[in-house]
Formats: sequence, structure tokens, C-alpha cells
Amino acid sequence: MSESYALGVDVGTQGLKVVVYSISTHELVKKAGVAYDITKTTIPGRAEQDPQVWISGTVTAIAEALNGLDRSCVKALAVSGQQHGLVVLGEGDKVLRPAKLWCDTESAAEAEELSAKFGWKLVPSFTITKLLWLQRHEPDTYAAVRSVLLPHDYVNWWLTGRKIMELGDASGTGVLDVEGRRWDTAAMDAVDTRLRELFPPLVDSPDQAIGTVRPEVAAQLGLPPGVLVAPGSGDNAMSALGAGAATDGATVISLGTSGTIFAKSPTAILDPTGVICPFCDATGNYLPLLCTLNCTRVLEEVREAFGLDHETLTELAEADASGPGCGGVTWLPYLIGERTPCWPHASGALLGLRPGCLRPGLLYRAAMEGATLSLLAGFRSMVAAGLRPGAQLRLVGGGAKNRLWKQIVADAFGMEVVLPAEPDSAALGAALQAAAVLEGVSVSDYVTQHRPPMLGQVLKPNPAHRSAYDRALARFEAQAQQLFGRA
Repeated sequence: MSESYALGVDVGTQGLKVVVYSISTHELVKKAGVAYDITKTTIPGRAEQDPQVWISGTVTAIAEALNGLDRSCVKALAVSGQQHGLVVLGEGDKVLRPAKLWCDTESAAEAEELSAKFGWKLVPSFTITKLLWLQRHEPDTYAAVRSVLLPHDYVNWWLTGRKIMELGDASGTGVLDVEGRRWDTAAMDAVDTRLRELFPPLVDSPDQAIGTVRPEVAAQLGLPPGVLVAPGSGDNAMSALGAGAATDGATVISLGTSGTIFAKSPTAILDPTGVICPFCDATGNYLPLLCTLNCTRVLEEVREAFGLDHETLTELAEADASGPGCGGVTWLPYLIGERTPCWPHASGALLGLRPGCLRPGLLYRAAMEGATLSLLAGFRSMVAAGLRPGAQLRLVGGGAKNRLWKQIVADAFGMEVVLPAEPDSAALGAALQAAAVLEGVSVSDYVTQHRPPMLGQVLKPNPAHRSAYDRALARFEAQAQQLFGRA
């Protein structure tokens, strides 16, 4: 049997990753990555990137991933992408300005205005708030807009020449009727009737290709002609596939630049408070999700402040006498404002300090606990809204590699934690989707039949720590509300 490969491309905030998946053995063959960053700025709340960075990263990472492999074996690929980002194209499909990213909070005022119009709480991450901001603050650029795309759509357009949007990613625009799985034209019209022409059509099916790689792009990438391009999706929907979350209630926590929790659901969970995002998934079902803006970056602050590496800081945190709950020290981790709760103007705060508390180990643990408690507060809202989670949490992202943080998550949530063997779950999910489309199998069935492997380790919650984390969560929520108001 001849070899066939599916490529998974994940366009992230801080870098781009590519995995090569063998369709015959159902294993990863190779992977590669390219690092980049948000454009540096002194403007508060601004977070932007040049879309060309994603294209250059795709070219470089695919070349590295396929080095030494038979490129003629590549048959399909799919793209996962950071969600919400606003990419605007003008005449001749020229990029008019840098993309405003999910973590850009300049549109906070527009988010408040649209929340009142739409009757549900939008956070500044949603694409439509950024588009209204553009209309207000850069009217000449807005007038020149001819197409609106999301980051993964832009890469798909470059690959295939086709402008189209997939439901899971489109859920983050703020103008998708999630239950009806169609554009909410009334919401579009509330901003500008022209938006009906600017947003592309929606993908018909998550199980069908959207096209093939254009010949000139195939030549640039060194790929054979006719490589299928699957729809792709937002990074969270792709991460769910890569973590094997194919059954109802399967729950994933991602500890990355942002912190996210999402779970597969047969029905949409609609939350007018905006804490829970009622997203579609990449299989034709739903993926209720919540996202925090401050996760691994909080630990980076400690690393940079003390000039110590993460392993040393972890050892110090494990040895620190403060233990679970950090002896009453609370780190509210809102360094760049916060999305969940919607506090775009919030800031980070260290509370409960006593003499001798500024120890690197204690602060490192407090950073982990602060990011974790922020997610836990949101998770309890998801359960209250009707989510029925499974018994285990699948933990992914860069933070999932830290042994102490994994145990903190298990203890704070009171649930077993399992670890997908492949940490780059979004890229793997994209490859699985591409393989399913190539094989003519539904994405859900393919992931169920070829479930990604888990590491043998299962972290069980320590019952002795439960009360400490219950008190820590109550303290965390009360202090956050005192400083920044009720969500």
C-alpha cells in the first residue's frame, strides 16, 4: 500500500505549526514550527499582525516538516487558525491593514454598544466589534474594504483562491446565527447593510473539501498537483479533534497564550451574559467555549522578573511551604484586561501579600493558580448553563507540559486529567480533518475510529486539597468583583 500524507497547519498567535500525518498508519510522521509575535506597539489594547507573517510561516514550516519525506505523498491538508482576527481586503484582494487579533481590546466601546443592540454580551474579541471600530476610527480604510476574512480563511484563500468561511470559526464573528447555522443578516444590518456583501459564503459541509491547492502555490510549497484543502476551523474546534474529544461531554482545557475550555455538545448552549461562547464545532455539532486572555503569559512574567527558567521555578514552587491556595496570596491575572469576565480595562493584581511573600516559587505557583481559577470560575458557569461534562479533562497546550500545573488543574477542578500524546492538538486536529475528507468519511466518525493516543499518565485530584481550592476560588471571585465590578 502506497503512503499518503495529510498536513495539519495551525496558525497561532505566537507561531505556526505543521504536522505530517500518515493516513496508512494513523501516526504523526514529522512536525515543524516557526515562531513569530504580535507587532510591537505602545498603544494600549492594540494587538495586530501582518497576515503575510502567516503565509511566510506556512511556507517555511511545510518545507521543514517535509524535509526528507516524499512530497508526492501529500494528498490533503487543512488549516487551524487563531479565532476572531479581522483581516480586511480591498480592490485586487490587497490587505488593507494589519489584522486585529482576538486579544486586541481597542474595540471595547464598540463591544458595549453592540451588546445593547444585539441583546447579548459581546466581548471585544468578536470580529464584528473590530469592524465597527474600523468604521469609526479608520473610515477611509473601512470604505475601501471589499472582503472580510478570519486568519484561517485568509490562509485558505491563499491556498485555493476561494473566499469561504467555516461555521466553527464564523461563530467568533458575532454575526452568525449559531442555532440556524447561517449568517445573522439582521445583526449585520445593525452595523452596516454593506456587510452582507463583505462576509464570504459559509461552508456547506464540514466533511467536504473546499478546493485544491492552486498550481502556483503548490509549486511554492513543493507539493504535487491536486492536493485537497479541507475546510479547517478555528483553533479550538481543531484542538477538540486533535485531543480526541469526539463524544458528547468530552471536555478540553487548553493552557496557552489564552486559556480555553470547550466541550462537545449536541445542542447549542446560548448564554446572553457572554461568558459562554455558543460556538459550532468542526463536525456539525456544537462546542460551547469560554476563553480567558491571560494564561501562560502570567507565568512568563515571573520568569522574566527573576531571570529563572521554568523548571527551576517549578521546583521552587513545589518546595514552597505555601502549598495549595498559596497561603492566602491571590493573583488576579488580568495583565492585558480580560475577556471572561468581560473586563477589558482590568489589570493584574497581587493580593494577600505579607512580609516574605515575594518569593519566586510562591509567585510562580500563584500565577498558575490565578490562571487556573479564572478558568474554573467560567467552567462552573458552563455547567450551570446546562453543559454535562465527562468525568475527565483533556489537558493540552504549552502549560500542559508543566507537572505542577497539571496537578493544580486536577485538584482545583476535582476531576481526573488525561493528556493527549500530541501536545500540538490543533495542528493534529487539522490533519485528522484533512484525512477524513480525503477518505470520504465524516470527520466525527474518522476521529472516533482513529482516536488520537493519550499518554499513560492519569492525574487524579487530591481530596486533601479540595477545601483549599474551594476557599481560593471564593476569595478569587470576591476580590476580582471588588476591584472590577460584577461580570
